[in-house]
Amino acid sequence: MPNRFNDVNLTEGGADVTTATSLAFTEGPAVHADGTVYFSDIENNRIMKLEPNGTRSVFREPSGRTNGNTFDQQGRLLHCEGAEFGVGGGRRITRTDLTSGEYEVLTDRFEGIRYNAPNDICVDGQGRIYFTDPCYGDRTQMEMDIEGVYRIDLDGTVTRILQQPDIERPNGIAVTQDSKRLYLVDSCPTVGGNRKIWTFDLDDVGNPSSQRVIIDFAPGRGGDGMRLDMEGNLLIAAGITTPRGPHETADVPPGIYVVTPQGELKSRIPIHEDALTNLAFGGADGKTIYITAGKSLFTTRVAIPGQVSYPTWTT
Repeated sequence: MPNRFNDVNLTEGGADVTTATSLAFTEGPAVHADGTVYFSDIENNRIMKLEPNGTRSVFREPSGRTNGNTFDQQGRLLHCEGAEFGVGGGRRITRTDLTSGEYEVLTDRFEGIRYNAPNDICVDGQGRIYFTDPCYGDRTQMEMDIEGVYRIDLDGTVTRILQQPDIERPNGIAVTQDSKRLYLVDSCPTVGGNRKIWTFDLDDVGNPSSQRVIIDFAPGRGGDGMRLDMEGNLLIAAGITTPRGPHETADVPPGIYVVTPQGELKSRIPIHEDALTNLAFGGADGKTIYITAGKSLFTTRVAIPGQVSYPTWTT
């Protein structure tokens, strides 16, 4: 029986995937308009930056165990300060203005209770922020028994828009720039847990409905982070070479899986390192992707530019 998780490579001209730089446990890449890539090294509790000339340096240390990062429409860098890989997790959403240096807390509690470990973050075409709040680390620190998805409106109001039992453990998140559709990675590391990518319709105020499955990676390792290209395809960081326990198998090899909005698997860009975590679009034409995996930040080229709230290119 043929394996639907195949090795068809749809990168531009069959471009090779090369290592851009190596660290410890990389996550949350985000690309600035000047070409600088910001990304998290959660294990070492810092945010790194890689400049276009290849210079690598520390942007912030400690980082509050920052996981996901993204840019808003004003070019400000948003952070999911989590709670994994040791003490010092901020458990909040923060924002850095790279021009002024201002660093502010957007939310650190919901209804007076601290978040679990904010994981991934995105911004829709209206400027609304969406983030996930699972707990993959020490679950004894949880102050709320819900692992949910939240929306921050333009006036700063925070609303929980998804929770159990509709989802199990929310991870990566992406939203279309017409603000009409939200995608969510539901990856629960328990035997029989979800390995699904969900899609939801969004109404005018950003509330989800019409939940349906785009793709199910079970029983292999499911998705982590994901992004959207300009044709609406999902690029999902998923899979693993060496399973970490009985909750997953090696049936899904590590790579960036390109999936249509209808759930058709188009291709896989192989990434031969565990554990693959996330990606971001950048480059002068929006066709360069940066991929965090294990100790490394990889880069390659794709044929279709990315769909982002803060483009680094002119369309």
